[in-house]
Amino acid sequence: MTSYGLVMTTDHVLQVTDSRTGRSYELPIVDGAIRAIDLRQIKTSDDDFGLLSYDPAFQNTASCRSAITFIDGDKGILRYRGYPIEELARRSTFLDVSWLLLNGELPDKAESAAWAREITQHTYVHENIKKFIDGFHYDAHPMGILVSTLAALSTFYPQAKAVLDKAVRDEQVVRLIAKMPTLAAFAYRHALGLPYAYPDDDLSYAGNFLNMMRKMTEPKYEPDPVLEHALDVLFILHADHEQNCSTNAMRSVASSHADPYSAAAAAAAALYGPLHGGANEQVLRMLREIGSVDNVPGYIDRVKHGELKLMGFGHRVYKNYDPRATIIKEVANQVFEVTGRNPLLDIALELERIALEDDYFISHKLYPNVDFYSGIIYQAMGFPVAMFPVLFAIGRMPGWLAQWEEGMADPEQKISRPRQIYVGCGLRHMDGDSA
Repeated sequence: MTSYGLVMTTDHVLQVTDSRTGRSYELPIVDGAIRAIDLRQIKTSDDDFGLLSYDPAFQNTASCRSAITFIDGDKGILRYRGYPIEELARRSTFLDVSWLLLNGELPDKAESAAWAREITQHTYVHENIKKFIDGFHYDAHPMGILVSTLAALSTFYPQAKAVLDKAVRDEQVVRLIAKMPTLAAFAYRHALGLPYAYPDDDLSYAGNFLNMMRKMTEPKYEPDPVLEHALDVLFILHADHEQNCSTNAMRSVASSHADPYSAAAAAAAALYGPLHGGANEQVLRMLREIGSVDNVPGYIDRVKHGELKLMGFGHRVYKNYDPRATIIKEVANQVFEVTGRNPLLDIALELERIALEDDYFISHKLYPNVDFYSGIIYQAMGFPVAMFPVLFAIGRMPGWLAQWEEGMADPEQKISRPRQIYVGCGLRHMDGDSA
């Protein structure tokens, strides 16, 4: 696996005059940004700490320089290593996209075959992992089990702590991508009280996951090729998405040189939240609440009056139609030919149609995002709602790992440690009567 250096280009300088002192400063603008540390020179006195930038939730702060994923939210563009997501979803496979994210280039035929074999050879987990999963209550959330077992893997591979060794890092990358479907499927079957189904080396990455989820008494599970392909595409669409909440967690924890299993567990825990990996579940709840196509206009009116939120619309980054949503709509039609039409789809389509024609949603740049249709597809494929964030995590793992690798190789990165603006009490002392 190779890493690609980033060339910094100084565009101009930002001239700043401090109204408190009248002093002027020149801050270099590099790749469209100024360095926050350059603000420290702006002081009112020699013992002044210097100016800080205040940015809750990192809405306008770049924490790293990355060559992995490009997003233009205003134009609805998403590219992995320069390749449009539309091309990758239609012409590539999830494992090849994983290679691309990690290595910077798509694999040739020989590399693709060797990479798939390597992943396949590492899909099994230690038998003690099964005992670990068995220790969870029967109704434990599969995402909670996944987070815990990811962290537990670090105890099975203690050499993973050598994060500065590139060869060791590469081994963990393979293991994490290979074992994610196995852990996910085991968590699912534990909740159902079913025996664990082991990996089948003859199947594709997505097909093997379906095998471990659904195999019962048949000697050989044969996944439906349409559903297998649909799942592979969904994994591609979720593979990376720049510095989102879970990716930031991955990079932040990894900056302390924690092993990648612990960092990935932190990323999965961030994904567990309903505002991130659980967003498509909120969409399903909304569609069920609407109940029928006839109720859509009334629901839209309530949204416009601030009584309700329109789940699955809008995005922190995209101010245009999420390109992943367009692809998912195409996949949905293919899936429903096999599974039958999900009755919630008609409500979703009508909701989208009205919203896209309404000046309120257009002016607020509220367009369908990837979560709007993904939950409907997952439900049609037979996945319970609790598995939605788990499926998201499987797809996102190569992106997390590519971001981890890039962060480890970046000489500018140090242990993550944001500043704060203290707003508490000034100096005070305990009175003499205090115990």
